[in-house]
Amino acid sequence: MSSKRFTHTFSLLNIDCVELSNRWNYKNVISPYYRIYYIEAGSGSLSSPSKKVNLKPGYLYLIPSFTLCDFKCDGYMQQYFVQFFEESQDTGALFKDNRQIMELEALETDVILFKKLLKLNPGRGINRSDNPEIYEKEDFYKEYQNLNRNMKASVQFETQGIILILLSRFIESIRYSENQSRKIPSVVLDAMNYIQLNLNQAITVTELAEKANQNRDYFSREFLEHTGKRPLAYIHEKRIERAQYLIVTTNKTLLDIAIETGFNNLPHFTKVFKKHLNSTPGAYRKQNLQIT
Repeated sequence: MSSKRFTHTFSLLNIDCVELSNRWNYKNVISPYYRIYYIEAGSGSLSSPSKKVNLKPGYLYLIPSFTLCDFKCDGYMQQYFVQFFEESQDTGALFKDNRQIMELEALETDVILFKKLLKLNPGRGINRSDNPEIYEKEDFYKEYQNLNRNMKASVQFETQGIILILLSRFIESIRYSENQSRKIPSVVLDAMNYIQLNLNQAITVTELAEKANQNRDYFSREFLEHTGKRPLAYIHEKRIERAQYLIVTTNKTLLDIAIETGFNNLPHFTKVFKKHLNSTPGAYRKQNLQIT
């Protein structure tokens, strides 16, 4: 029996059942939290750069954190949804190697769990707008944090449990990724883990190669072969994901966030951030956090 320790924890953001129309039409949405949908009636679609998924009644859909996608409803759709943050940043995101839209047929127990979660957490809908540019604001994140702090222990435990059960329905995708990762050399896996745990430190490719007892160029080529990215690009990607999370969930200054995510200075942080998201950190904060 595996003794692997499960270290991932999640905190509720929103839960609701809503009726959507053709106003639910938003492009290039990328959020630092997870979404799970259960479609009760009607239809819609989710699109990522790699795939399009048609939303159908009786199915569950998972959008992992930092998954770029478009939302669309041509006419009518009744949808249960739950949105939640992953708090276990230091261990790496649960779906870090599988950031894509996932679909599976819902079970009767899934529907019961959604309804139970909604009953446990009344008034946790968005209740303002279904537009991410409206509801992804600082005031709303503060509100969810306050609600979670004031949540009864019994409700907190049951809420966490339901989220874990719903997520567990998609674990086969993670198991596939884990099976694939077994083919990755241990030196590459060790480097990936080291990067995730030391994002606030100055990490160089030379340092990673030395830890692997390999030539720098050989290590870089092997890392690229098994991850699809050069080590430096991978480091930057993980730092920017962490920076996005900090920008929308804390009041830290951009300089503090730059330092915490391992950048030497604010201009360098800004340059890399803009390269990845086509937006400066300041513009990203204004778009996602400014109270309107």
